[in-house]
Amino acid sequence: MKPLDALGESLGNEVLVRLKNGMEISGRLKAFDIHINLVLEDAAYTDGDIQRKFKTLFVRGDMIVFVS
Repeated sequence: MKPLDALGESLGNEVLVRLKNGMEISGRLKAFDIHINLVLEDAAYTDGDIQRKFKTLFVRGDMIVFVS
């Protein structure tokens, strides 16, 4: 198994993404590339008391700490 195979198995499933700035975003993984740029659908994150939701969200791969 190659590292990107794990992301391939997660396509269409809910994932949790932690960014370098500490933000955590959850959403359904729609697509990714070799740079680990991600496209999430129905994504959401909480900033204090405010929850933000996005229909489609692009996350740049160099900001990602982990995908779970």
